[in-house]
Amino acid sequence: MQQNRFDPLPDRNHRPAPDLLAAAAPPPCWFALYTTSRHEKRVLQHLHQRAIECFLPLYQAKRKWADGSRVTLDLPLFPGYLFVRICRNQRGKVLGVPGALAVVGGTGGEPASLPDATIDALRLALDSHLVQPHPLLTVGRRARIRSGPLAGLEGIVTRTKSSFRVVLTLDHIRQSYAAEVALEDLEPLSSGPPSPVVNRNRSFAIPSLVSARSPRLRF
Repeated sequence: MQQNRFDPLPDRNHRPAPDLLAAAAPPPCWFALYTTSRHEKRVLQHLHQRAIECFLPLYQAKRKWADGSRVTLDLPLFPGYLFVRICRNQRGKVLGVPGALAVVGGTGGEPASLPDATIDALRLALDSHLVQPHPLLTVGRRARIRSGPLAGLEGIVTRTKSSFRVVLTLDHIRQSYAAEVALEDLEPLSSGPPSPVVNRNRSFAIPSLVSARSPRLRF
C-alpha cells in the first residue's frame, strides 16, 4: 500500500521509554541462596553493600560459656541459606558476592522462586519469637494453622511436655523449622486413627483432645 505523504516516516532509532521497559520487565521474586558454611552473615553484609534486597532468618539461642556466663546468640535458622529478592537476570550479580555459592534451582536447573507470603510469614513468626530450628521432618500427622502469623501454613504436629509445635518445611531447601502453636489454632488435615509422629528422640500418637473453640479435634 502506498504511504500517505502526510504520514510520518518510521523512526528506525526509536527506543521504548525507560518506564515502559521497567513495566515490561518481570517483577523481582524471592530466591534461596546457598552460601559457604558459617558465612551467612558475611554474605548478608556484602549483599547489603550491593543494594540487593535480602533476608537472613535468625533465631535466638541461649548458650552457657565455660566460665559460667550466659549469652543470647542470633543464629541462622537455616544454616548455609539466606534469601534474596531479585529478577532472574540478576543471578550473576548475586553469585559475584564472596561466599555465595548457588541460587537454589527447581526443575530444569532454573532458579526456583518462593512466594512472598512464605517470606512474610517467616518474618512475622521470627518477630514473635515462636520459631526454632528442627531436623527435617516429612512424615507424621498434618495440620493447618488457623490463626496467628503462620495462619494458612501446613505442617506436621509434634508435642513437647507442655505445648504443641507444628514443623514446617521449605521444600526448596529441604529445611524444617518448628513453631509453637496453641492446640485450638490447629485444624487437622486427615481423619482416621492417630498415626505415630516422630519427635526427635521418641514417637507418640497425639490423642484426641478437646478445644474450647472448636469441636473435638482428632490428631
